[in-house]
Amino acid sequence: MSRNDFAWLFFIVLIIVGGIWVVLNPNYTIRQGLDLQGGLQVLLEADAPPEQEVTAEDMTTASSIIGQRINALGLTEPLVEVAPGDKRIVVELPGIENPEDAIALIQETALLEFVDTGTQSLPPDFCVRTTLNENQPSRCELDPDNPDAPITFSAPMFETILTGTAVRSAAVETTEFGEIYVSFALTPDATGIFADYTRSNVGRYLTIVLDKRVISSPRINSVIDGGQGSITGGFTYDEARNLALQLRYGSLPVPLKIESIRQVGATLGEMSIAASIRAGSIGLMIVLLFMLIYYRLPGLMADMALLVYALLNVTAFMLLGVTLTLPAITGFLLSTGMAVDANILVFERMKEELRKGATLREAILTGFDKAWSSIRDSNIATLVICGILLIFGRSFGANVVVGFAITLALGVMISMFTAVIVTRTFVRIVLGRASDALRKKKWLLGV
Repeated sequence: MSRNDFAWLFFIVLIIVGGIWVVLNPNYTIRQGLDLQGGLQVLLEADAPPEQEVTAEDMTTASSIIGQRINALGLTEPLVEVAPGDKRIVVELPGIENPEDAIALIQETALLEFVDTGTQSLPPDFCVRTTLNENQPSRCELDPDNPDAPITFSAPMFETILTGTAVRSAAVETTEFGEIYVSFALTPDATGIFADYTRSNVGRYLTIVLDKRVISSPRINSVIDGGQGSITGGFTYDEARNLALQLRYGSLPVPLKIESIRQVGATLGEMSIAASIRAGSIGLMIVLLFMLIYYRLPGLMADMALLVYALLNVTAFMLLGVTLTLPAITGFLLSTGMAVDANILVFERMKEELRKGATLREAILTGFDKAWSSIRDSNIATLVICGILLIFGRSFGANVVVGFAITLALGVMISMFTAVIVTRTFVRIVLGRASDALRKKKWLLGV
């Protein structure tokens, strides 16, 4: 027992208090997948004219754009994937309340525009009206507090200079000083128009708008007369990548039609949740009782650490936005058993040392030190398997294993902390201080 033990205890208490605050905070919730809360499943099919060739890249690009649109609705972990060897896209929308809005958004042909905003640098997501289709309001002009109200035309009006069809390519680049920017190239037809415009508007702002919503508002610093330019602005890599994707794929490369729509009810999900909670509670109680009966006082310390483990898992689910599905719940329950396994390795090693005549302090130190290599190797092996599941789970039809892999990996990493740090701190503080009293009561140690 040392000062480090009490420092760790203070840290553990802080984590517990933080976890309880997150769990009780209404701003954080556990997301539920389609199989638990129901929702909408939409099957889309390419609707191109016979003379247009639809490639696999076209379908992948279309699914990426649709995914970005659906995420803008604030839905929970939507699934958008291309069916292999086919010209179809499967879209799953958990917990959707307005199917009509989602379907309309999916079918829209996104419009990317470069608009002249003069001396105004508009913030991201700002809604504008443009001279292109000026009488057609954008979706972002709807009143979010009153969706049934008539559409208004109060948004600002700006002139459209070019559309997304003018962009030939866009990519993320880095300067020699590490600054991240987006480079772009225009089609030959647009090069002259862009050169004339930038020549007359140096120092003004050319705002990039997708579906009437601002995505970037860069300043024109020089004449762009070669059809190639760059957009700077202190981007992070993810921000620059998203902007490049929007510039390249602002419009769907192929029109889509709805092949089928299926409403998924939540009745099965409610039954599954209830059964999972019941099974998990029973399993947890059995594990807690086993550890308490078989390992006595060390088992009690392990039970306390296991409760901390469960709290930290739920906290991680809420903070990281993990979507719980039936496979994901299975991964969590499996990781709970693995969390106990680490404690068993430590306690069995402690019992061996006590039988050899070691003191309790020596047994505690040796038990944790010598069990660490086994705990580490087994958990690393599990994490490698989780990584493989995540990689192959991205393929069509195998996405159900992704939730399982995520919750299992989180559980394994948290279990390493609770078994090695939390349990060790509890054991060293409680048993270390009572080592003399326990010398003649080894039955309390399960020996």
